[in-house]
Amino acid sequence: MVTVSCSTGIIYEFNKDNPPIQEVDSGTTLTIQTYDCFQNQIQTPETEVTAIDWNKINPATGPIYVKDAMPGDILKVKIEKIEIGDQGVMVVGPDLGVMGHSIEKMTSKILPIKDGKVHFNNIALPVNKMIGVIGVAPEGEGVNCGTPGAHGGNMDNKMVTEGATLYFPVFAEGALFGLGDLHGAMGDGEVSVSGVEVPGEVTVTLEVIKGQSLRHPMLENDEVFTQIVSAETLDEAAKLATSEMIELIVQKSGMPLEEVTMLMSAAGQSEICQIVDPLMTARFVVPKWLLAEMGVLLIR
Repeated sequence: MVTVSCSTGIIYEFNKDNPPIQEVDSGTTLTIQTYDCFQNQIQTPETEVTAIDWNKINPATGPIYVKDAMPGDILKVKIEKIEIGDQGVMVVGPDLGVMGHSIEKMTSKILPIKDGKVHFNNIALPVNKMIGVIGVAPEGEGVNCGTPGAHGGNMDNKMVTEGATLYFPVFAEGALFGLGDLHGAMGDGEVSVSGVEVPGEVTVTLEVIKGQSLRHPMLENDEVFTQIVSAETLDEAAKLATSEMIELIVQKSGMPLEEVTMLMSAAGQSEICQIVDPLMTARFVVPKWLLAEMGVLLIR
């Protein structure tokens, strides 16, 4: 199996001009090692958060060039396994996150991770391993790794975890895939601007899908299909995720728009991914049992 080390190459923005650090065939399974979102700069409670290099934030390991991936294709990314380190870090500070207006100084907290729990003081939180930053090179100019978009990026979607499959629109030759910003736990919203930030490694299978296109990333797991959209406001992201999912189901099913809209209102879910990044991210979730009842296969 191919292993890609973060010491081999990292990016701070997704960009079609980034030189690839690895080339793989469609269908390759590989393991990608990552730093945490602070590039492992905060290791002890004594580390002064204001003293770290803030230019080294949200590094993603990559980019990885996937042969035969061309603009207009879809890159399928199956998350086979996520392994994380034995401690995480969280940070709050002025003007960061939902409560940044009330927080007066930068504060960090080191959180041990053992026995499937994140230990916060005397509170044991269940581990919820997930990937915060994952995506491909965008169309046009580069997008820093802290910002989500149609290419993926910093979506901070807790559903991006083991067993999930992501589908990204391909905008550049080779797709130029990368990932980073792993979390040991994170709630919907990521309200403090950090989850439990951890280094680790992710095993993925990358596959090119021809003959079908997307405008924004989609996610599939055993139970649901979701449409993920990032926009300037949460309202805009949620509405666009909903409308794109409905339009795709209309296209695939041949059912009238009016009926699909009613079905989605009855059984679909509009959910928040994150509300703290430069763009907000929402998802619209449809159960697979409903799609099966409708005879709809969203991605071939």
